[in-house]
This record gives sequence, C-alpha cells and structure tokens, in this order.
Amino acid sequence: MILGLLMFVLGSLVAAMGSDIYSLILGRFLQGCGAVAGVSLALLADLTRVDQRNKAMALIGIAIGASFGLALVLGPLVASQAGLKGVFFVSAALGALAILIFLVLVPEPGIRQASAIKLADIYSLARHWRIYVSAYLLHFQLVVAFAIFPLLMREAQIADSDHALHYLLLLAVSFVMVMPLMWLADRLKDIRLLACGMVVLMGTALLMTWQEGYWILMAAMLLFFAGFNLLETLLPANLGKLAGAGQRGVAMGTYSSCQFLGIFTAGLVSGLTLQLSDMTWLIVGNLLICLAWTLILMGLRPTKGISSRTLPLAGMEKLSAKERVKALLSIDGVLDAVVIESDEVAYLKVDEAIFDDKSLTKLKEEKSWLEV
Repeated sequence: MILGLLMFVLGSLVAAMGSDIYSLILGRFLQGCGAVAGVSLALLADLTRVDQRNKAMALIGIAIGASFGLALVLGPLVASQAGLKGVFFVSAALGALAILIFLVLVPEPGIRQASAIKLADIYSLARHWRIYVSAYLLHFQLVVAFAIFPLLMREAQIADSDHALHYLLLLAVSFVMVMPLMWLADRLKDIRLLACGMVVLMGTALLMTWQEGYWILMAAMLLFFAGFNLLETLLPANLGKLAGAGQRGVAMGTYSSCQFLGIFTAGLVSGLTLQLSDMTWLIVGNLLICLAWTLILMGLRPTKGISSRTLPLAGMEKLSAKERVKALLSIDGVLDAVVIESDEVAYLKVDEAIFDDKSLTKLKEEKSWLEV
C-alpha cells in the first residue's frame, strides 16, 4: 500500500513539474503503476468478517463515488486558479495524506500471506471469470455513460457549469436508494437475481434516454447510478467470499485490472464512435452489452453461506505447514486453508452449513495433529 501510494505521489510530482507532453505521460504512467485499488480491496476483505463484507465494500463504493463527485466540482476550480500543474500538486498532496491516514488509522490484519503466488493459484482464479468480465463491463458502461450524459444534459438546456452539481446530487441520492439492497445482499446466499436486476435497471435507464425532457433524463441517470453503485458493491464482495484462502490479493488485483481495462477501452470506443457517428450507437451498444451481461451473471456461483475462521497454531510446531493444512482440510466443512508459519495462525474458509466450530477444539484436544 505504502509503496504504491509513494509511486502515485512521485508520478503526480513528475506530471506537475514537467514541461512537455512526455513528462505528463511519464507522470501518468507512474501514477497508474501506483494504483492500490486491488490491494485496498484485499486488505479490506482481510479486516472484515464475511457477513459484513458487503457493507464494507459499500463504504468503499461511497468513498469512490463521493470523491468522483467532489472532483467534478473542485477539479475545475483548482485548474482555473493554479492551472494543470496545480491539479497534479493537489493530487500529490492527497496521496501524501492517504499515506499518513494509512499509517495512523488502518489496523494491520492478523493474517498475512507471505508466500509467493504460484501458477496454480492463478489458474484457480479462472473460476471467477464471470466476476472479472462483470467488472470490465460495469466500468465500460460507466465511461460510455459519461460520454453520453453531458450531451443529453446540453440537449436538456442544462448549462455546462451545472453538470457537476447534478452528478453530485444524483450520486448521493442513488447511494441512499440502494442502501436497503446493500443490507439485503449481506443476507443472500445467491446474488444472481439481484445482480441481474441491477443490469436490467441500467439498461432501462439507457432506454429512457431516448425520451426527451429534463425530469426523464434525471430519472434515467439516477437509475443508472443506482444500478452501478450496487454492482460496484456486490461484485468485489462476492469475489472476496469465493476467492481461495491466501489468494485474495491476486484475485482483487485481477479484479481492479479488469476495472481499469474497461475504463480504457470505453474511453477509446466512445471517442472514436462520437468522432465518426453519434451517441445513438453508444446507447445501442451498451444495451446489447446489458443483454449479454445478464446471461453471464446468471452463471455466478452462489456463496452458500461461506465464511472464514482464524485458528491459532500454538502447540502444533512439530508438524510442517503442509501437514497442518492436511489436518485442517480433513475437518468437515473446511473448504480451504492457509497456514502462516511466521504468525503461527491458520486462515480457513468454511461452509457454515457443514462446519462446526467445536471440531477445531476437538482436533487439538485429541492431538490429531500428531497422527497426520
């Protein structure tokens, strides 16, 4: 986290102090290399209980949405007073503030995966391809929407200077709208119907943009943001539950990479489409994506009451890490296990329908560790 944030600060300073386009490109490249979104999501998953993960991810989504809305309002103000260099200097200052907050306020998780990622770990993540594709499509839809919405707002006679305020208000209201659904998602073993419903909601919002009128446009944008915000919460939370023990970092990193790839592709496609044609093709394209996306989400794996456990390993020093894992996996309901030898703890992923917490105590009392 700290290394990534330091690289982001460095990239901001390089872009701020550069005098040509190449310096700007280098600065932006360094900023991108310092992206810590995947690490942040993995750390958040390690610091929260499985049954609270949707709420935690919701707070991350709120923070992202709020920062996005504030940036739309404050960014032009900073640029008008201090120019583009000022924008990057502010970015560097905010990156430094993030480092301070991280060091002072963020607790260290009790579990750390110290071993390197194996090729087999990466292969096993392919099971979650539907979530990765969904992350890509979700952010593709978002960027395309922000190529469409400004044009529609101009057609609705909304001044460019008022666009940012509309975005901010709509984002805030959409968060309030989906809060009950976020609460519901924590209690669902299968989120497929809810996720598909949000994709349908986003598609409905796009259909509404073909109708003229200020309030119809506002309603369409509100529905679109509501669908986006809930999916931005559901997808990483579901991945955090399904990812194997010890694989959360690479799983979330892959998820974040898919997000940014969607943003990049959508920016390219939107620009070319608007240059060669009009926004009608963007709307039609997004509607077709929503249709295919719904079919993809229908195949999501339900979590089936999956949760996690932390087990101290004191008194089991005579066994190797592999032997400990073998003993833990022999317990009914334990789906995955990672032993962190340096911390003398094991991290378990369990099926609540089968697993009994007393089985861990029984295992230690019977000294089964010595019989593996």
